[in-house]
Amino acid sequence: MAYTKLLVHCVFSTHGRRKSIPPALQPDLWAYMGGIARKHRCKALAVGGASDHAHLLLSLPADMPVSKAVQVIKAGSSKWLHEQKRALFSWQEAYGGFTIGASQVARTVAYIQSQAAHHRRVSFEDEFRSLLARYGVEYDPKYLFA
Repeated sequence: MAYTKLLVHCVFSTHGRRKSIPPALQPDLWAYMGGIARKHRCKALAVGGASDHAHLLLSLPADMPVSKAVQVIKAGSSKWLHEQKRALFSWQEAYGGFTIGASQVARTVAYIQSQAAHHRRVSFEDEFRSLLARYGVEYDPKYLFA
């Protein structure tokens, strides 16, 4: 038996950072992504985003790598959105995954829930660079949005 609390803030963009998630579909997409997480024994504490990206705060089971959680959520939600829009849709291959402590849950949930207002002032690219800096993630700018 493992007793764990593994909290990860995941962020990923649409392919090419295109604004391809219609605002009218966003609430249903976020709910669907939460359902995919549950189906795979993860708990989605918050799901949100904008027309060009998604944020999820996930509580992962001890045996679930972040990469697997992101992969199943991206695959299932991409298929669902393709069916809803009747047009091709895909997520970018890359993603960000940032661990948080239990004391940061409320602040992270509020941040994810306020994405619409946040992105009236800040682009996804600037937001992602800010997250990388905040969590001390090294990266080569040449490849960041390639």
